[in-house]
Amino acid sequence: MQLIVIVIIGAILGFLYGSYNYGFVFSSKICLFAGLTMIMPSLFKFKLHHISLVWEHKRTVIKGFIVNYLLLPLIAVGIGFATGDFGITAGLFLLATLSGGGMVMHWIKKSGADTSFGFLLLFANLVFVSLSLLMLHIFAQLSAPYFGATYDEEVAMSRYAWVVVELLIIIPFLASRVVIRIEPLMHFIDRYRKTISHLSIFVILFYLFGLQSSQQLVDIYDFEPELFGVALIATAGFYLLITLLSLYVYDMDSPQERAAFWHSVTRYITLALVLTTFSSRAFGVSMLLPVMFAYVIQIPLAVYLDRRHLGEETNGRS
Repeated sequence: MQLIVIVIIGAILGFLYGSYNYGFVFSSKICLFAGLTMIMPSLFKFKLHHISLVWEHKRTVIKGFIVNYLLLPLIAVGIGFATGDFGITAGLFLLATLSGGGMVMHWIKKSGADTSFGFLLLFANLVFVSLSLLMLHIFAQLSAPYFGATYDEEVAMSRYAWVVVELLIIIPFLASRVVIRIEPLMHFIDRYRKTISHLSIFVILFYLFGLQSSQQLVDIYDFEPELFGVALIATAGFYLLITLLSLYVYDMDSPQERAAFWHSVTRYITLALVLTTFSSRAFGVSMLLPVMFAYVIQIPLAVYLDRRHLGEETNGRS
């Protein structure tokens, strides 16, 4: 619950700062900051030999890929089309294609799942960020006419794919390989990882909600306030369906499938929020709404699943 408080305070203070000042102008440096403070520390324990686990547990890998990159996007599209809003649908779709997240390894460890396999999935899903952007681009091209919207090729998501891959994948991975060779620095970051993560989330949210473009949320509230309720219901419905699907698909008796389960029920929300700064020009600022509400839904949901369901499963096996 501490993280929820940080999220709310960071978003509110950032939005207020943008309201009473001129707001920030977006810079891709925030992506580099997110990559180094949130993604890089999660890669310390990833070793290249973990790649062999792909073949060893190929059935689970294939199952997770189908769930995360086919079934979840279909659920997002189905719910999004029902809302009738292009931005909300795009926000749900982006969440659906970004697996895992900053806290996914916490839940994997806590539930007694396979951490080595979990780190492999974390790295693989980061590599697939470029696929997520490609899927969002294709989705926009195909669905824009349905919503009576125009997808401007000048701000198309495909233009930002390399920037995202460079700042959020390549540089953090290379930096992690350097840091693990400097043991005192690695141990320091590991020791204060939770604090660093919370501070970086606060900074990222303060910055993103302080952007000039984020002030357009006021326009939505003034002219289409019902979209806030629509987005909340749509996001809650999305999480309900993906949780039920994941509980049905994955075998909770398998430590590897339990790790894959967490990579399906948790979405990389902060990364999604960073990427919406590239995307909102193409989809509309309402794209922010599902990502915003995902914070207040996903964190309590993960706590509930760990305590009420996976906790009981783990105790039963011990």
